[in-house]
Amino acid sequence: MGRYEWISLTTDYGLSDGFVAACHGVIGRMAPAVRVIDVTHLVSPGDVPRGSAVLAQAVPHLPDAVHVAVVDPGVGTARRPVAVEAERGVLVGPDNGLLPDAADALGGIRRAVALTNPAWHADTVSRTFHGRDIFVPAAARIALGADLADAGEPVDPAGLVRLPEPLVVVGDGVVEAEVLTVDRFGNVQLAAPGSALDRLGDSLRVGGMRAVRGATFADAPAGGLVAYVDSAGRVALAINGGRAVVALSVSPGDVVIVASAP
Repeated sequence: MGRYEWISLTTDYGLSDGFVAACHGVIGRMAPAVRVIDVTHLVSPGDVPRGSAVLAQAVPHLPDAVHVAVVDPGVGTARRPVAVEAERGVLVGPDNGLLPDAADALGGIRRAVALTNPAWHADTVSRTFHGRDIFVPAAARIALGADLADAGEPVDPAGLVRLPEPLVVVGDGVVEAEVLTVDRFGNVQLAAPGSALDRLGDSLRVGGMRAVRGATFADAPAGGLVAYVDSAGRVALAINGGRAVVALSVSPGDVVIVASAP
C-alpha cells in the first residue's frame, strides 16, 4: 500500500467547537503535505445511518484517499476502532456500521485491522475523542505509507458490523422503499435504485399525494411533488419550491410507497 495525498473527514462534530480544528491540527503536524477534504461535519449527532449514507455517496467522487469517518455514539466502549482497506482507498473509524457501505462503493473490502497498536495512537488517548487521538493519527500514518498490518490485529471483513439492509420491494406499478436519508433541502431519498421508476408511469401517487415522474424539480408544478433519480442514482422525492420531508411527514427508516396512478 503506497502513500496517499489526501485525507477526507466526515463527522458529527459540528462547527461550533474546536473538534474539527483539532483533527486538522493532528494531520498538519504528522503529515503536513497531505491535503484534507471536509466531506461534512454536520451529520446529526450519533446518526450512524446518515453518516454511512453521506460517506458512501461522496467517496466515489473523491481522489484515492484515507477517509476518516467519526459518527461514534459508542466511543470509549468495547466497539472496535478499525481501518478498512478497499480497492480505492482506506477507511478509518469505529466498527459500528459506518464504514462498510463506503468500502463497497470504493470497490470492496480487501482487508481490515483493529487499531490496537498504541504506537499508532496519540501519546494520551481520551476516552471520548478517538477521532483526534486514534483515528486521525492512524490515517496520517497510512497516508504517509505505513503498512496497515502494523496498525494492529487483523479483522475478518465478514465480521465487521453492518447496518441492516433497508427495505426495498419493486413490483409492476409500485415501489415500496425505506427512506434512506433526507438532504438539507428536504428532498427525500429512498433506498430503491433509480431504475425502479421504470416500473411506474408518469402519473404517480405517494401516500395521499399526487406526484409526477420527472428528471428535475421543475418537472412538477410549483408546490407539486416529483419523483426522480437523484445524483446518487436512487429514487428521490422533492417538492418544487418546498420540502418533501414536511409534505410527506416522513423520517429516515420510514417506508414510503410510490405507485402508478390512473
